[in-house]
Amino acid sequence: MVKKSDKSENTGNQKDRKIEVEDKLNEEQVQEEVDQEDAAEQEEEKEEEEPKREPTAEEKLAELQDRYLRLTAEYDNFRKRTLKEKIDLQKSGNENLLNALLPVADDFDRGLQSVDEAKDINAIKEGLKLISGKFQGFLAQQGVKEIEAVNKVFDTDLHEAITKIPAPTKKLKGKVVDVIQKGYMLNEKVLRYSKVIIGE
Repeated sequence: MVKKSDKSENTGNQKDRKIEVEDKLNEEQVQEEVDQEDAAEQEEEKEEEEPKREPTAEEKLAELQDRYLRLTAEYDNFRKRTLKEKIDLQKSGNENLLNALLPVADDFDRGLQSVDEAKDINAIKEGLKLISGKFQGFLAQQGVKEIEAVNKVFDTDLHEAITKIPAPTKKLKGKVVDVIQKGYMLNEKVLRYSKVIIGE
């Protein structure tokens, strides 16, 4: 009987000791956490107290050089890209123009072939007029129109004087008497000036 009570006392003492050890461990963990938080707060306070270090002249120079190099590279890439786009646009623009001109070139070829075989000169004239009309229509589609010059007042914005001759009538003084080479405008901009003879 005595032995049983001794055993129960021993187990009770062991439980008490376990609880005490666990309490001590918990207290130590809590103390460590508190110490860590205090240390972190102290470091933050030190950082706040210490003024931020100004970058040196060398560091500033290195940063500016880096930014300059990046900007130059960006600009160079932009310039190359826009130049490539411009070249591509010109190529495709010329391609469209030439495609539209091909039917007129075909008509000229057919006209030249028929000249050798044709016996009727009027048929050749009609063919040439048709080709010329088709070509004029093509130019009109592209926004090109002829500058009217004959019997018009000489205008340096539209005409280029080649020579002067005595005017056949008084009304033609200072006006265009004859056109040596036709001038053209493209969308209200002079593409080629009319080369003219002026009456004086």
